[in-house]
Amino acid sequence: MIRVRTIVALLFALLATSVFAKESEFTFDAWAGPELSVRLFVPETVQPDTKIVIVMHGASRDAPRYYRDWRALGEKLDLIVVVPEFPKSKFKGSARYNLGFVFDPESGQRRAEEEWTFSAIEPLFDAVRNRIGGEQSGYVLYGHSAGSQFVHRFMYYKPDARVSRYIAANAGWYTLPTNEFEYPYGLDGAGVDESLLEKIFAMPVVILLGKEDTNQTASTLRKTPEARAQGPHRLARGYTMYRTAKGRAEELDLTFNWQIFVVKGADHNNAKMTPAAAAIAAH
Repeated sequence: MIRVRTIVALLFALLATSVFAKESEFTFDAWAGPELSVRLFVPETVQPDTKIVIVMHGASRDAPRYYRDWRALGEKLDLIVVVPEFPKSKFKGSARYNLGFVFDPESGQRRAEEEWTFSAIEPLFDAVRNRIGGEQSGYVLYGHSAGSQFVHRFMYYKPDARVSRYIAANAGWYTLPTNEFEYPYGLDGAGVDESLLEKIFAMPVVILLGKEDTNQTASTLRKTPEARAQGPHRLARGYTMYRTAKGRAEELDLTFNWQIFVVKGADHNNAKMTPAAAAIAAH
């Protein structure tokens, strides 16, 4: 008699090569916010524990381009790639996307947590895992530019999320992990308890920077005095974020697990950053 366990294993192998080895697009609505269009790539080699990477697009909101940048690397490195789309029609401006919509941009009042843009990510992970029959315990969260802003702020407001690695690439400016600066440039007024810094600094965070991302006049580069204080361009501001975090961790005598990597030849271009990010995600 064939054992049930053997039948289950054979069934999963069959599904992995026929049903799951595909690209798809689906509508995600299992959260309190607006419906999201999600692009999904699952490699032919999928296993119950194949790594899932959730990719956050930039201010262009060009999810199809970000999906194209990641799809071939997902196939090459055996990664499940998930690209949700946050259109400007539903998530207008940086407050509703880059900043996670924690605070109402008109009133300044803190909003209900279930309605934060940040609150879409954990149930999206569950939806993807259920969709593919996976058993993953966590996921990699990657973002470029405005998506990188989303990623690094996500860890402040969702410190218990099941993220196995954060990869924040080429953010234009940062919420620095210090009360020295007012929110959104620092944690003063952010509603983030300083006691969370122990957990945040212990997280596996990668600040990923393009060595040529040094344009100081780009129209999409924030030029407020507070942003300029972080550096003249995105490369410098990334170093400021890392140095500030490391210095704060040392001051508080806390474990610090953040890393910083610089991609040679890369400017402010997601396609040039993605190979390095995918290699880190697959590691």
